[in-house]
Amino acid sequence: MQTRSTDAATWEAALLRLLEEVFTLARSGPRLHEDWAEDVCAVMERSVADPRGWAGRESDAFDVGWESGYPFYPFRALTAEDLHAGLRPITAGAAVELLASLAQEWFFESNPVRLREDRDEVLADARIVLDRFGPDAAFWTSSRLARTSDAPDFLAQDLRSGHPFTDYMMDLGLIAASADEVGVFWSFNAL
Repeated sequence: MQTRSTDAATWEAALLRLLEEVFTLARSGPRLHEDWAEDVCAVMERSVADPRGWAGRESDAFDVGWESGYPFYPFRALTAEDLHAGLRPITAGAAVELLASLAQEWFFESNPVRLREDRDEVLADARIVLDRFGPDAAFWTSSRLARTSDAPDFLAQDLRSGHPFTDYMMDLGLIAASADEVGVFWSFNAL
């Protein structure tokens, strides 16, 4: 992945263009533990804020769970061990394709990213979002497509959820981790 200087306005605009129309959660948090999964759990339970103060994306539908005192919502209460068991590593290139694919209703999409006229723009926005984590970032996904390869072609085939981390019928996630930050990008098909 090519590294650019990403600022708040550029990152937030790319995130909005990518995830505005879909049922998603996108949040970042600080890297405070040796094990990235501990930091991801903190982001999922909303116990940490974005270390740069940048805006994330969260569906208003999640407010009900948070207001009921369930900070992990829409996720189940998770441990670092749960994350290690359910996520698979992927390459930076595959992470860009997966994040771009989360910009669609990936289970029922009649026009997936690979067929869209704005495919290059969607991929560019995904790169901008992930560039935040730098050239040494590591990525993981819950997708079943990553069970046999760390570089599945997320644009060539239909996406499939994998290890469930929520009670929604379908969920699919991407984790980014650098030395300083983690990012949680999750999409839901709430039927």
